[in-house]
Amino acid sequence: MSSTPANPLLGTWHLCRWEIAYGDGRAATLPYGPDAMGLILYTADGWMNACIARGERPRLSGDSMRKLPTAEALSAFESYFSYAGRYTLRTHEGRPQVVHQVTMSLNPNFVGTEQVRDMHFDAAGRLTLSASDTVPGSDLARHHRLTWERR
Repeated sequence: MSSTPANPLLGTWHLCRWEIAYGDGRAATLPYGPDAMGLILYTADGWMNACIARGERPRLSGDSMRKLPTAEALSAFESYFSYAGRYTLRTHEGRPQVVHQVTMSLNPNFVGTEQVRDMHFDAAGRLTLSASDTVPGSDLARHHRLTWERR
């Protein structure tokens, strides 16, 4: 499936980089490292699915997630993120945005939320999705920038 002028998101995108900048001027971070991997899919019938993982995740010691040692299960959980749901396109204050209405997520707290992302396409056709929030447990602002490309 390829994008259309009415919906430039259609299809599959591969993660290039996820960077978080902070309002206090500290150095930006890469939450899943420089080798993070990810996919985000947008379908013509209005569904999306995003998953991101730390690069080079170790294989598990067993075949069942339910029978792993707690530390190993926690490490697997902390090195992977995924959510899915409906999406809509909109323009807000002159900026194109995509709104993800989360119906499923590895993080149960995301279910029922709307994840609003500003959209930008560069000259090479890469997609940047960005959003701002605060560091949990503080009032420190941070800005997420996820860059995606078609392959």
